[in-house]
Amino acid sequence: GDLNNLTLQPTEATELAPGQIRVAVRAAGLNFHDVVVAIGAIPDDGLGGEAAGVVIEAAPDVTTLRPGDAVMGLFPNNAFAPTATADHRMVVPVPPGLSFDQAASVPVAFLTAYIALVEIAGLRAGQRVLIHAGAGGVGQAAIQIARHLGAQVFATAHPSKHHVLTGLGVAAEHIASSRTLEFVEAFAKATDHQGVDVVLNSLAGDFVDASLQLLPRGGAFVEIGKTDIRVPRQITDAHPGVTYRAYDLHAAEPRDLEPAWMALSELLATGTLPPLPTTSYGLLQARQAFRDMSQARHTGKIVLIPPARWDPEGTVLITGGTGMLGAVFAEHLVTGHGMRHLRLVSRRGPDAPGAAELEQKLTELGAEVTISACDTSNRAELAALLESIPSRHRLTAVIHAGGVLDDSVVTELTGAQLDTVLTAKADAAWHLHELTADHDLAAFVLFSSAAGTLGNPGQANYAAANAFLDALAHHHPAATSLVWGYWPGESGMTAHLGAVDRARVTRTAWTPITTERGLALFDAALAHQQANVLPAPVNPRSLSQLAQRHALPPILSALTNARPQAATTASPHTLSARLASQTPEQRRQTLIDLVVASTATVLAHPDPAGLDPDRPFTDLGIDSLTALELRNALAQHTGLTLAPTLIFDRPTPTAIANQLGQMLIPSEENTCGPADMREAEIQRLIASIPVSRLRTEGVLDLLLEMVGQGPQARNAHEVAVPEMDLDDLVNLVLDED
Repeated sequence: GDLNNLTLQPTEATELAPGQIRVAVRAAGLNFHDVVVAIGAIPDDGLGGEAAGVVIEAAPDVTTLRPGDAVMGLFPNNAFAPTATADHRMVVPVPPGLSFDQAASVPVAFLTAYIALVEIAGLRAGQRVLIHAGAGGVGQAAIQIARHLGAQVFATAHPSKHHVLTGLGVAAEHIASSRTLEFVEAFAKATDHQGVDVVLNSLAGDFVDASLQLLPRGGAFVEIGKTDIRVPRQITDAHPGVTYRAYDLHAAEPRDLEPAWMALSELLATGTLPPLPTTSYGLLQARQAFRDMSQARHTGKIVLIPPARWDPEGTVLITGGTGMLGAVFAEHLVTGHGMRHLRLVSRRGPDAPGAAELEQKLTELGAEVTISACDTSNRAELAALLESIPSRHRLTAVIHAGGVLDDSVVTELTGAQLDTVLTAKADAAWHLHELTADHDLAAFVLFSSAAGTLGNPGQANYAAANAFLDALAHHHPAATSLVWGYWPGESGMTAHLGAVDRARVTRTAWTPITTERGLALFDAALAHQQANVLPAPVNPRSLSQLAQRHALPPILSALTNARPQAATTASPHTLSARLASQTPEQRRQTLIDLVVASTATVLAHPDPAGLDPDRPFTDLGIDSLTALELRNALAQHTGLTLAPTLIFDRPTPTAIANQLGQMLIPSEENTCGPADMREAEIQRLIASIPVSRLRTEGVLDLLLEMVGQGPQARNAHEVAVPEMDLDDLVNLVLDED
């Protein structure tokens, strides 16, 4: 068999036999047995032998379980599916505090380890046990059980996973590699050549024979592997006093599991045996999960999560529910997913603009809608809201679409601005995460933004908030963080965007997301079953252009085959060479043209010639964000490291050009323009300052003293100042030596 040929096949539900239950699978454990079956190494029709989920049907003779019960156990009829059937004696209730992911990791690992060590080997306190592949699921469970029994543990694992063993309490001198036979000598020395009392083996070939050498006084050898099962009598003859038994949990009868299940349930419920670490894959990513299992890339257990089924009778909570996106997806859940109970939440609730119309529209579509005012960043307020959801329509899904913007460049970002954005986005998400952890949600959807992945000028606070959401999605069992691209519709968060802002978005290669496309991306992303999905359409042509201009973020480089072009007239190298061959006046004009053209680009101005190079940037329409973008563009063109405040320190294109000229060719001969041009610029700048402002700031007296040549002259100037116009004052400052 070939793992690349693994596919999901539809199956028809069968009628329950006596004693059986049907379970809606929430998580299914993947085991090495499944990999061996998948590649055809052993004959077996079944895959997915363990799972955790919720009982949805029980045969008439089953009295111990009923629909709604959360259970975990063994499923011989394939648990890699939305539903699975099992003998009711093969499952037990999920212990309090365990998630379905954790519960799905329990049955095979802990039952195998317990039965092998306790019921077969009879491991006791003070005995020594060798556990091979100790970092795997069965291995970690066996180490926990052995330590609970008071046994002395020796274990092997890949060297890169030795830290897992030490984390479980295994002494460093009792750990060896599972890739070589050096463990024999190491453990013989550590035991003064007395060896061990029990071997729990899952390795093959020479490792079996080597392990038997560590039983010189006899003992129990329990084989749980599938690829090198020996003949017990031959082992006993070659190693007197050694009992050999191969154990396969899949062959166990239900009644044989009851003692182990009873003991384990108590140990797990009390926390004596903590659950195993898990790595989750969506069922649609089963092929990758099988491949990773076969290559031992994980520690603990791998679990597969079937696609969530949204219960029409459950309630969906949408934060930001009265906003543009909240309204769009509320309608989609009703018309596209059949949801009938919605709780829409926003700060203003029913008083939000358009809330009444939205409620009426959704009601006409057949939904029961409640619009509530709630500050979701307030944990107590949010908890009260969740408590108000009726149990007959329990909370089954969450969409966190709330958020606010408060943009500013990093150098001007205040604590209040940071707090405003983080509380609405990150704090609310964290409270939702904590308060719904035990709700068995079909979906926990976080509306994030590409700003958190790629950054966005002026949105450091917003980027941080969304990066938090993306990370949080890895810690909630039902979470998906949708890293949205650019939604152009009018909303509370985008209403302030003007033509300049929208042009900036377009230049970054993002394609505006239409409502129709956004809804399709939403459905596809949830089906993908990944913690982070980036539903952000891009323009291939724009990507290529950015790549050719050395302006494409590295994270997007795999999306285009275009590569940076060779140096052009706009490159720093060729620009410097061009300036070096020009006269001062030509250099000045070249740099003015460069600054004006770059300004036109960031302003989406169709004609650079229409921009006055002596007009202040603020009058041209440059704000803090476009100033930062202009600074970045000029830095790219010139190769210079430019201050973030450049545009405000040199407030006109001409002033910027002068500064660039001095930085690119820093000699007196090559300054950008003659002295009279520099003086004219200084004169213009000083002339823009009101005389009253000079007097208020205490600068007027200083200027007069500088040009007055002493107290007497200063007094004369002071008498004349009230009669001067602004030009007279400027000339006084500039012309008198």
